[in-house]
Amino acid sequence: MAQGSRQIQTQAQQQIQTLSPQQILVVKLLELPAVELEDRIHAELLENPALEEGKEESVTDEYADGDSSEPEGEHEEATDYDSLGDYLTEDDIPDYKLQENNRSRDERVEEIPFSDATSFYEILKEQLRERNLTDHQRELVEYLIGSLDDDGLLRKSLDSICDELAIYAGVECTEEELEEALSCLQDFDPAGIGARSLQECLLIQIRRKKEENSQDAQLDLEERIISDCYEEFTRKHWEKMVKRLDVTEENFNEAIAEITKLNPRPGASLGEAIGRNFQQIVPDFIIDTYDDGTINISLNNRNVPELRMSRDFMDMIEEHTKNRANQTKESKEAMMFLKQKMDAAQGFIDAVKQRQNTLLTTMRAIIDLQRPFFLEGDESLLKPMILKDVATQTGLDISTISRVSNSKYAQTNFGIYPLKYFFSDGYTTEDGEEMSVREIRRILKECIDAEDKKKPLTDDELADILKEKGYPIARRTVAKYRQQLNIPVARLRK
Repeated sequence: MAQGSRQIQTQAQQQIQTLSPQQILVVKLLELPAVELEDRIHAELLENPALEEGKEESVTDEYADGDSSEPEGEHEEATDYDSLGDYLTEDDIPDYKLQENNRSRDERVEEIPFSDATSFYEILKEQLRERNLTDHQRELVEYLIGSLDDDGLLRKSLDSICDELAIYAGVECTEEELEEALSCLQDFDPAGIGARSLQECLLIQIRRKKEENSQDAQLDLEERIISDCYEEFTRKHWEKMVKRLDVTEENFNEAIAEITKLNPRPGASLGEAIGRNFQQIVPDFIIDTYDDGTINISLNNRNVPELRMSRDFMDMIEEHTKNRANQTKESKEAMMFLKQKMDAAQGFIDAVKQRQNTLLTTMRAIIDLQRPFFLEGDESLLKPMILKDVATQTGLDISTISRVSNSKYAQTNFGIYPLKYFFSDGYTTEDGEEMSVREIRRILKECIDAEDKKKPLTDDELADILKEKGYPIARRTVAKYRQQLNIPVARLRK
């Protein structure tokens, strides 16, 4: 008798973390630097009538930080909001105080001088406005502009940018649509903007020249060199390239001479033409160090308005609540609209406050870990510090610390620094001293600057020199640090 087959069912428990809309909003705001936060708040004020700019008069600074006693008139405000009844819960009660009050009332807030020079990002956006594109295409191109590095190149993959657009901007698009948007960006000036690699950057410039002079055979040769022999070109294997391309040495040398005139950093050159070193930088943090060793930190919220729930909306909800028994279908729909707008306003207020708290918590941890630097301003006093160190100090997630440190600046007594400046890996010397990798890179650069350019030092030789100085690091580590300094290999430094 044949036995019937028996299916075995198993149960597996799986944890899947999904972000709520409120969490996504917090993440978006956390990534924004000071200037973009101002724009985002003003946009929200225009979009949501339940949110308004201003300070609630009945709540003073004295009681905003949790004083248990209530000033005259505050109880009345609480009663008004409580009268919303079933429509709002205790969790919906707004926090009107968003502004960080880190200075005394009598202390004058100094204006921070900033240059009004136009950045190359703004120039690209001006060119974007001149293009006849749909709103969706324009949005994609603008996001690509914001994703360019300082050289004007696009280092991110289109696939990852698609994900970013969906998660952080709420914009759905395909890679094909993004490819079209990138093609549009690569048509901007200067030629080479938006390239995904140095090879593509050079090809864009050569092809732009070919559009102006299609009969120039020299340009055809330049294009063949970069498109077909790029690997040999980077290694300067000239003889091999001449044979492979089957051209005369004279024509080849002329083509190479023209290629070397092309701009490998179109964004940087554009920045220099308009004052790249004077691009507008608005610090997110203002850090004051005093002679007694006190370090005061505050958020640069000089142009960020305080927010509150709309008094008119609250009155309308209160009125609807009183007449709940006689409400029509239209009245209930109106009530739902009001409630949705109030919820959105409250969510935005909470997200802005959470952003401020997270930024201050992170910056305080950085100052604690790098206190000697903030007291003296000496770069050599910077200790090895990675994202995990700050995450451990604050109790926040590493991804949160990464978002805070990205595109944020701190104004100190010694200048304005990007937050990333304070992070570096650590290295322990032969004497057991822990020092920052930044210091080793500095010493490596000094060695390369002092080398004989007719006979530049190889990575092995550099490793031996560093070992003699007390830093026994491997050759591959030397190569990594050299690449981080954008220094080419020995044969390309002749």
